Amino acid sequence: MAISAKLVKELRERSGAGMMDCKKALEEANGDIDQAQKLLKEKGQATLDKKSGRIAAEGVIGSYIHNDKIGVVVEINTETDFSANTDTVKNFAKDIAMHIAAVSPLFISEDDADEKVVAEQKEILVNQAINEANDNMPEDKKKMIAEKKVEGRMKKWFSEVCLLDQPFVKNPDITIEEYLRNTANDVGENIKIRRFARFEVGEGLEKKEEDFAKEVQSQMK
Repeated sequence: MAISAKLVKELRERSGAGMMDCKKALEEANGDIDQAQKLLKEKGQATLDKKSGRIAAEGVIGSYIHNDKIGVVVEINTETDFSANTDTVKNFAKDIAMHIAAVSPLFISEDDADEKVVAEQKEILVNQAINEANDNMPEDKKKMIAEKKVEGRMKKWFSEVCLLDQPFVKNPDITIEEYLRNTANDVGENIKIRRFARFEVGEGLEKKEEDFAKEVQSQMK
């Protein structure tokens, strides 16, 4: 079937993939945009998996400062210095820094999560779940039910605090992981977000409540 330019454009906006890749996926999916997006994810992940074992020791530092109140630096690793100096990678690094400023993730991924922070969060959620239980229920049963509830709640928490799982602020239809995958496919190299640091003026000090992160998000959109 004939694939319209409008449909290709819509899939490109939803997926962040290249125009030709979107067109091919739509043709393969007979014009079904949801199926085409799924195909793009599967193919993108397969390509990224092949690259993931390759050493990425070059790269670039991305940075973003918002109104002199929030600052972020992020290290993006690539396989070659050539790709690190492309606009594609530089723009990716800047976008990731801006996203971190806006959304304030705690970790890059679940594998990267600090064990102490994870244990503290799990304890909080377990206690919350126990407090939700019927007062007449035996304590051991309360804890057993709470542990089961916490499994799902921890998954949700990880999706909220891990950078790769978060919806990309500039395009919420894709996650940061999908944006990373698309960028890696565009440059033809393994790309990794290695580390980041986020600073906010007065963080940890008692001060007037100001939602700078929300301000960053509104300006990005």
